Amino acid sequence: MEMSQYLEVFIEESREHIQSLNENVLLLEKSPDDLQIVNEIFRSAHTLKGMSATMGYEDLANLTHKMENVLDAIRNGKLSVTPDIIDVIFTAVDHLEAMVESVANGGDGKLDVSGTIARLEAVDHGSAGEKKTEKETSAATAEKAETEEDEFDQYEQAVIVQSEEQGYNCYQFTVKLRSDCLLKAARVFMVFDILEKCGEIIHSDPPADQLEEEQFDNEFKVTLISKEDREEIREKICKVSEIEDVKASTVTLSKPERGQHPETAESEKPAAEEKKQAAPDAAEKHPQKPAKKHPQKQKHTTKTIRVNIERLDNLLNLFEELVIDRGRLEQIAKEVNHPELNETVERMSRISGDLQTIILNMRMVPVETVFNRFPRLVRQLARELHKKMDLDIIGAETELDRTVIDEIGDPLVHLIRNSCDHGIEQPEERKRAGKPETGTITLKAYHSGNHVFIEIEDDGAGINREKVLEKAIEKGIVKKEEAGSLTDSQIYNLIFESGFSTADHVSDISGRGVGLDVVKSTIQSLGGSISVHSAEGRGSVFTIQLPLTLSIISVMLVEIGTEKYAVPLSSIVETAIIKKGEILKAHHQKVIDFRGKVVPLVFLNEIFEVPDAKQNDEYVSVLIVRKGEKLAAFVVDAFIGQQEIVLKSLGNYLTNVFAISGATILGNGQVALIIDSNALIK
Repeated sequence: MEMSQYLEVFIEESREHIQSLNENVLLLEKSPDDLQIVNEIFRSAHTLKGMSATMGYEDLANLTHKMENVLDAIRNGKLSVTPDIIDVIFTAVDHLEAMVESVANGGDGKLDVSGTIARLEAVDHGSAGEKKTEKETSAATAEKAETEEDEFDQYEQAVIVQSEEQGYNCYQFTVKLRSDCLLKAARVFMVFDILEKCGEIIHSDPPADQLEEEQFDNEFKVTLISKEDREEIREKICKVSEIEDVKASTVTLSKPERGQHPETAESEKPAAEEKKQAAPDAAEKHPQKPAKKHPQKQKHTTKTIRVNIERLDNLLNLFEELVIDRGRLEQIAKEVNHPELNETVERMSRISGDLQTIILNMRMVPVETVFNRFPRLVRQLARELHKKMDLDIIGAETELDRTVIDEIGDPLVHLIRNSCDHGIEQPEERKRAGKPETGTITLKAYHSGNHVFIEIEDDGAGINREKVLEKAIEKGIVKKEEAGSLTDSQIYNLIFESGFSTADHVSDISGRGVGLDVVKSTIQSLGGSISVHSAEGRGSVFTIQLPLTLSIISVMLVEIGTEKYAVPLSSIVETAIIKKGEILKAHHQKVIDFRGKVVPLVFLNEIFEVPDAKQNDEYVSVLIVRKGEKLAAFVVDAFIGQQEIVLKSLGNYLTNVFAISGATILGNGQVALIIDSNALIK
């Protein structure tokens, strides 16, 4: 059977299941008695195991199977959730992720996980020992459990009875495979996949692990809870190839006493009597404890299709060419000034604008895809640093362009590690300061205009102003005579300087003076900015500002001599025209007084060595540009106007051009260079 055609689907779905495992194991640690979460974890692990076995990745399937045994023991109440068990499960999930990435990179998905398997088996054997002790206290029950192979355990009986009370049906399907069936495990997986979509599987004979290892003849039984019609489910199973026969019966139990035999009875029930509904969650029927009300993920009816990102990139590249031609057509229409041509161009511009919005939205990805990795990171750091920390995530549905999403993961990791290590104090210190023992880190994302803001806030110790200033002077970042004139905000932002660190000792987490300077340079390379605000003893807030997209941006076109340049609107505060007489000098630098602030002038004709620039006009056109809290006034010859342009790179030979971030083609076919304003503001 040719599996390569399913490889891409396998990789994508495996990644989704691994992310689900990470999220739900974290939830399980906080709510160890919630069987609904256990069932979610078990389902993800079970599906991942089935897919891996079908694709032939035995190491992956074997590790998932061992992890599934531990989850099954937790689900059946034979094992209690402890931090050590959570650690083992997380280690297994890490190995699963490594194996899936190996497959994605063209490898064989093999990894030496013998140590983790041994730990999982030790945990599982511990649950078996508990089970044995329990049996010894009830010899009669144990004897019956050994002699009756098809008997449901106490948990399964309770589920069946309570399901009947709530209007669900319990069916048992006996599936017989053809004697010449080659891939029995694959057929079992397909049957299980059908049944899981119809309801909740609570029992199989032989057990699932034996079925997946093909340790059965040609027949197996599966018990399902569902509201769908039994015969319709049976017909779906019959459509699977290499199945010879499917028998269906309805299971009923009179009362949930341990050791009672299930009574099966045939029942003919028309499908029209009941609407098709999703299966009940087995955890909600636990007899000993009322089910917790968890916010269920709403099932969206919107149909989706997986599209390779390269196709979206190609689509965007073609549309960028269309935007360039649209600009040229608008220029021609202005020159010709023909009514019908103008009307057609306006309509085309409107339609292409809508198309642009759709294409850019197709590339938008929720920041949740990045944020989801951080609860696990904070948990791990809390254990390493012996601190108590919680992570609150707000606005995970906020969307960003995929190219930006790909780049912000590492900067956010640095900032969260910084908050965990430098921000949140030890529990004893927090108690002395009158704070809760558990510190809180808040990760927040929200839209504002054409930007996305990401904030990392902690309620920790804050930044020690004097210590930062002392270290900055010590490392030569700030001169001692300048220190007294710096504002609090300027001092706090010194932590982004290269080589800066306030850590007294170098550790695995921090202290080498690398991290925050990399964060700053990465954010600025994306056209964004980062700032920090802090209150000593109360905490700190890091604020990142990012553009929604990097490919099509709004700019102000300006003229310098005969050349045209573009300045991104996201950097511009406002435009102004000043008299030459208003230009002052301070510290050998030409400046202007802009709304009570001293703003340095940057003469772009000198920076870019533009000939024929205007020199003797009485008035000067300036762009007031911001970088964080710093301002500068770019001197230009004239303003052309605002325009949406396509950002094109300068290619491999012009990667280090100072203060130029790219180029674009204007409506008249002329090339305009895009100014990197961050590089010009010191």
